[in-house]
Amino acid sequence: MALREIRLSDDPILRKKSKEITEITDRIKILLDDMIDTMNEAEGVGLAAPQVGVLRRAVVIDVGEGPIKLINPVITEMKGEEIDIEGCLSVPNRSGTVSRPQWVKVRYLDENGKEKVLEGTGLLARAICHEIDHLEGILYIDKIIEEVEIEEKNLSDEV
Repeated sequence: MALREIRLSDDPILRKKSKEITEITDRIKILLDDMIDTMNEAEGVGLAAPQVGVLRRAVVIDVGEGPIKLINPVITEMKGEEIDIEGCLSVPNRSGTVSRPQWVKVRYLDENGKEKVLEGTGLLARAICHEIDHLEGILYIDKIIEEVEIEEKNLSDEV
């Protein structure tokens, strides 16, 4: 496994829509593993494939309960609203408040091609929405309500 370069907000690839993954190859599995390593190294809780320069619908998330790998994720239901602070590994040294659903249900494929459903609340719901936005070429700064001053490397909510 390898660390990949995280693309920053001025990179045009982050504004493009990702393509569906039609076959789960060894390359896709390596990509997912590399994304987990890269996310962990950068101390984030989520990472989408476009953030490492790959326009494919793949996301990894770890909110402290172990890594989740989502291929072709689609939000099927959402409820509530929660406004909280977000950051992004592709937008360093910035954070701001964003409105997200309090609860989401997402359908996706695991790395073995099996269809699964995941429900999440709080930080997990926020991370799912944030990362799926990346697959659509949307950054959290597009949805920011208010910029928030950040303190020295205290962005535990970087998604």
